[in-house]
Amino acid sequence: MAPLGPFEPHPTLAVAVSGGADSMALAVLARRWAVARGGRVVGLIVDHALRPTSGAEAALTRDRLAALGIAAEILPLTDLMRGTALAARARQARFATLEAACVSRGILHLLLAHHAADQAETTALRMLDRSGPAGLAGMAALVERPGVRLLRPVLTVPPVAFRAVLREAGVPWVDDPSNQDPRAQRNRLRNLRGDADGKGPVIRAAVRAATWRGQARTATEAATAAWLGAHATIRPEGFAVVPRAIPPAPLAALLRCLAGLAYPPSVDAWCADPRAATLAGVRILPAGRLGPDAWLLAREAAAMEAEVPCVTGALWDRRFRVLAAPALPGLSIGALGAAAAGLRKQSDLPAAVLQTLPAIRLNGRLFAVPHLGYGDGSGLGEVRLVFAPAQPASGAGFLAADAEVADEGLRTDTPQPM
Repeated sequence: MAPLGPFEPHPTLAVAVSGGADSMALAVLARRWAVARGGRVVGLIVDHALRPTSGAEAALTRDRLAALGIAAEILPLTDLMRGTALAARARQARFATLEAACVSRGILHLLLAHHAADQAETTALRMLDRSGPAGLAGMAALVERPGVRLLRPVLTVPPVAFRAVLREAGVPWVDDPSNQDPRAQRNRLRNLRGDADGKGPVIRAAVRAATWRGQARTATEAATAAWLGAHATIRPEGFAVVPRAIPPAPLAALLRCLAGLAYPPSVDAWCADPRAATLAGVRILPAGRLGPDAWLLAREAAAMEAEVPCVTGALWDRRFRVLAAPALPGLSIGALGAAAAGLRKQSDLPAAVLQTLPAIRLNGRLFAVPHLGYGDGSGLGEVRLVFAPAQPASGAGFLAADAEVADEGLRTDTPQPM
């Protein structure tokens, strides 16, 4: 836990618990760590409701955690349906539910039980998907999210150690049959590896390689942050101005930010031949009066999302979040678009930017453009927005786990109820 701090004086930790050996052991270990510091642990159990027995298993896991002195709550996923890309959709829904639960409870730290074998499988899957160096760094030991910190404290621990912890503590666990389903690519890789303990040479090599790549990724991200801090101007209207001589990594980071993407796009071809172009939903144009010998990076109007209801908390175009809005039926948020022509005198922004500004409409009529200070004067209420893309141009750097898989099993005192 030490490299994953800082922590508050009496830390409250949430642990994502499936009921399997890995997450149950992590809950046992986390409770011991937190109680020693005057803190506590909360178990969060996501019920995907994809198997008839999942509800009973979730309740059983809750009861087992309660017997260990760990308060736990079941978080049901009610709208997850079988179909294509089920694993990816389930993962996205699970993380969103876990993060929302932590935010609503004021919990800063969410612990995940990903271990050495998981790290090896993740890098293998990304290699098959032709990920770049950043993806091949595997999972980070720490991810700073807007409302919660995702902690993976056991990334170099082999899975066999978790079962040893539970046997020593006399704690049972549930084996999820979906982990044996050969239709899942991760399960097929696991079966081919033939290393149930997770301590073999393949896993050791994969974890070591991921750590080395992670350290390189950390250095690249630090250099990118330094370049952006020194040279880039990022505006709250959702655009940026940068020098013409922009390196690939800062450009990719800005494109990800301005388009609201989860991952940076490839920019090597453009950097080899810099010119006015559209990349990943962002236009690259001469900055004109906004800067000599500079590029203007603005959202591509054709790539923007359609209007969505304008209510407090709404996210539009994966980039603008509504902080406050009057409760008016028919209120929506979308691109200013052609209506920008009538507001040119209210701003010196380029037309390419004006058209992409978030505009508030009431039953189709322009109601407000917050970034221009424009309102229709009706007195029906103010709409407040903030530029909040899915990923910042530069955030907390990648934190790699240790390079070596642990040889010794984890030990813990038999937990006593709190």
